[in-house]
Amino acid sequence: MRFGILSTAKIGREAVIPAIQASEHTVTAIGSRDAERARRVAADLGIPEAYGDYETLLAEADIDAVYNPLPNALHAEWSQRAADHGHHVLCEKPLTVDSAEAIDLFEYCADRDVTLMEAFMYQFHPRTQRAREIVREELGELRAVESSFKFRLDWDGDIRLDPELAGGSLMDVGCYAVSAVRGFLGEPDRAFAQATDSRETGVDTNLAGTLAYDDGRVAQIACGFDSPHVERYRVETDDGWLEARDCFGPEPDQSVSLTYAVDGREVTETFDPVDQYRLQVEGFADAVSAGADPLVDRAETLGNMRAIDALARSAERGEPVDVAPAVE
Repeated sequence: MRFGILSTAKIGREAVIPAIQASEHTVTAIGSRDAERARRVAADLGIPEAYGDYETLLAEADIDAVYNPLPNALHAEWSQRAADHGHHVLCEKPLTVDSAEAIDLFEYCADRDVTLMEAFMYQFHPRTQRAREIVREELGELRAVESSFKFRLDWDGDIRLDPELAGGSLMDVGCYAVSAVRGFLGEPDRAFAQATDSRETGVDTNLAGTLAYDDGRVAQIACGFDSPHVERYRVETDDGWLEARDCFGPEPDQSVSLTYAVDGREVTETFDPVDQYRLQVEGFADAVSAGADPLVDRAETLGNMRAIDALARSAERGEPVDVAPAVE
């Protein structure tokens, strides 16, 4: 599969482009609003074609798919434009600004017979899949899950602090925490959240929330831009627990582990280094080739967006809210 890259964003330069190039797929073109920057990055990364705007890349580059790491508020627009040219779309998380826009985007891409996948790379890591298997098959009745993703964002001019670009910690890193708890518990019924805007920029810089289930199960999520780096989830069952750290963004050369306990027996499993971005690219390309739904499919993305919508709405109102039901 031949990829075109929309923008010279850091996540593309340092993670996704190298992952594509390490696979059997290729990066054919890269675009930027700054033509000189596009040429410079293309030269640095060995990309054959560089474009000074995104539309020309979509219209002229010899590509099959695009990777879209633009700011959140631009995901839908440029994913639609890619679909207009018949290109499949791997788009960074969160896919859109809310679930309604996500529904529209999936329908838009389906009408044009192109595959759309939200780029949640951690879901492709073998540890993530093993953790869900352990909870499903080896532990008892699930009671609660906690998940956190926080780091210190040092630059006040960062686009993640721009409300016009759908910034905020919930959208940037909280989406991982929501995804993690849903991976164990499924779709929540209600949400309650409290948020702060410590930079006075108009977005949440810290958020703590609860996702509640009608059967009594509960999830706690936390995210933020003002704390030392932490990535973790912990699952509690009636007979044990499971915990993983550095669970969303391990480096390609980093061994990782998870620990679980059941009936007083504690086990640690270690996983060899893998490039989860490469696994993501390969999973996306395989789904396109097979005409199948990708691992992160429409239902997964819409479920995550509905929970995010509810947490944001609760934080704004200062009261619990219902999570919108699934709409097929």
